[in-house]
Amino acid sequence: MSDELYNKAGNIIIKAGMLPFPVTDTLIELLKILYTEEELEFIIKTFKRKKSQTVDELEKSSKMGKEDIIGIIEPLTDKGAVFKSVSSSGLVIYRLLPLIFIGIFEYFLMKKIQYSEEEKIVAVLFEKLFEEIKEVVQDKYEMFIPAFSAVPPIDRTVPILKTNVGEDIKIEINQELDSPEEKILPKQDVTEIIKSFEDIAVGHCFCRQHQDLLGHSCEYDAPREVCFTLGKSARFTSEHGFARMISQEEALKLIEDSAEAGLVHKVYHPQGNVSKDETSICNCCKDCCGTFTLWKRGTMPMINWSNYLSNIDHDSCIGCGTCVERCPTDAIILNDEGKAERNPDICIGCGVCAHFCPENAISLLEGIRKVFVPPPKLKQ
Repeated sequence: MSDELYNKAGNIIIKAGMLPFPVTDTLIELLKILYTEEELEFIIKTFKRKKSQTVDELEKSSKMGKEDIIGIIEPLTDKGAVFKSVSSSGLVIYRLLPLIFIGIFEYFLMKKIQYSEEEKIVAVLFEKLFEEIKEVVQDKYEMFIPAFSAVPPIDRTVPILKTNVGEDIKIEINQELDSPEEKILPKQDVTEIIKSFEDIAVGHCFCRQHQDLLGHSCEYDAPREVCFTLGKSARFTSEHGFARMISQEEALKLIEDSAEAGLVHKVYHPQGNVSKDETSICNCCKDCCGTFTLWKRGTMPMINWSNYLSNIDHDSCIGCGTCVERCPTDAIILNDEGKAERNPDICIGCGVCAHFCPENAISLLEGIRKVFVPPPKLKQ
């Protein structure tokens, strides 16, 4: 397969996602490992114009028979390169997934890692790819910012409003926050989301497993099997070996354990559209989470929906610094008076600071917000 065809396939796969980035030599190396040439030629032929297709539509676009199509596309679903959805009427739809956010990178690392040589090679190549993307973004920073700002929120922060220490996180209504009616969000407590789904699967945190393969152990010693998929996504991940089906009770226990570990509950919707049902829940730490680390490293923006904003009562704050240490976006500092002070522009309303504050000096203000923070500009 020529470099021109790898570039063409790479661009089609990238455009299946929400975040733009260029085809690089490292991305081509990953394509050579993760896909066969036949699979990439099939992707070029079928998914160039339409990312979701039925088998009948794939027949027309590929000019192949159903048996041959199934022989190629089913292995792609087993890799997490294509998502297979089955409607209540039995209609099967195949959707091309990107390489990252959310695609083959995440699914490849959702299974429990075996520390195989292939896994290590793929992990290193993805890390190299992230560095290359950072260099491109930094070199053409002014060009990327408008493109980034047009991207819908990648995730939605949804805390547990009832904590495990017998106290509810205090919620206050603040009319100053932007709450447009057309942006009304669904359930605002992650436990309520869990309770609304019958089909729930859990896999291993791909971010922590990626860091493990790079030789970096999570500083927070956070739980690993905490990556939830819901509904159709749960059926897909369990059927293809990325995750295992669990009960609501086990899921709620894992969510509580994640909260006690200081993890942030981030919910995902199809293409960032919050009017559609949730597809998955990540439980993230500031040490390993790709959303946090790639933003801080200057690679990607942080784009998030939140219904909350932390609010610090300076009269109650004793300046212990617990919130400063726990905040996943480094949105809190101790000011000159030794009191905690929050930067509203990068607060994602996760409630971790309120959960761990020993003085109950932090509450959450309620109001829908889109948090958009460009990656830091590292080059002048």
